[in-house]
Amino acid sequence: MPKLLLDRAKTLEPRNPNKSTGLFGGESSGILNWNDIAYPHWYKMYKRLVGNYWQADEVNMSSDVKQFSALSAEERDAYLKIIGLLSTLDAPQTRTALLLSLYATDPSVQSIMAVIAQQEAVHNESYSYVLSSVVSLDEQNESFQLGRKDPVLLKRNEHLMAQYNAFVEEPSLENILKTLVYTALLEGMFFYSGFAFFYNLARNNKMVGTSTMISYINRDELEHGRFIAELFRATLAEHPDHNTPEFVNWVYDHFQQSVELEIEWSSYVLADVDGIDLDEMAGYIKYRANKMLRIMGLDEVYSEHVDNPMKWIRAYVDNFDGTKTDFFEQKSRQYTKTSDLNGFDDL
Repeated sequence: MPKLLLDRAKTLEPRNPNKSTGLFGGESSGILNWNDIAYPHWYKMYKRLVGNYWQADEVNMSSDVKQFSALSAEERDAYLKIIGLLSTLDAPQTRTALLLSLYATDPSVQSIMAVIAQQEAVHNESYSYVLSSVVSLDEQNESFQLGRKDPVLLKRNEHLMAQYNAFVEEPSLENILKTLVYTALLEGMFFYSGFAFFYNLARNNKMVGTSTMISYINRDELEHGRFIAELFRATLAEHPDHNTPEFVNWVYDHFQQSVELEIEWSSYVLADVDGIDLDEMAGYIKYRANKMLRIMGLDEVYSEHVDNPMKWIRAYVDNFDGTKTDFFEQKSRQYTKTSDLNGFDDL
């Protein structure tokens, strides 16, 4: 049986009610009244997202400029490869968020996705910014070529790419749900071995500007992952005919497949980096997968990894429990603008 394709949501249709009748495939006038939406608590999510506003070029990179050449060859190689990885994930996210919003028939989802898309654009800009601070243009370009050329990275991104493009070619509800699954994986698990590398540098007082930037990106991604997981659950609840054992098994299979690919990638890119235990990293990736499955309303698949094996990471970013650590509040990691009084000569 061919899949039923969804139409793009109409921009304005006054004959429909303001409060949407469905997230995808429903009806709405297109007029957004945040005090009259189908899922009222999503207004708080919107406010949290907007409250995370920051700009890449206002993070001080002066110490990183001085320190990059002093990193080991292995650290410099991992730094460039991981920036290349992150750019291949965040650049498509801007467009994917906008594409999802085109088919969302709830205007609150459209607005939240617009904020997410803007933040993903800032994230991608930040990778260009940090590289421009520490390496030549040729080296920057080489790093951004990795997503097109590195065989391990291509393999790691293959299934994500296939699903995102399947949604473009066939915008069915099933492909929207599957794309939300991969978006949840991306926001909640795919980034995290890369984040851990930069936090490991920071705990050794290396490249603190870069790790500060990463912590802002990480904070955004936590909010994105939380919303995408809720959107997935709500969409599945509105369409129980899609909540089948076959689909749930598809989710579990692709989570496990993605975990194995992430472990393979992290072992490849972090193999020679001091301070990171690869077995511990594999456990952390499984822990992150469990965490995303839980907030998506599903069961954990890695019973031996319900606790974070890399607890030191919690010092660098907020977590899903809403706990802020003292380290994140310290002056050295606060979001401060670079100016004449806070510039490259001060550190």
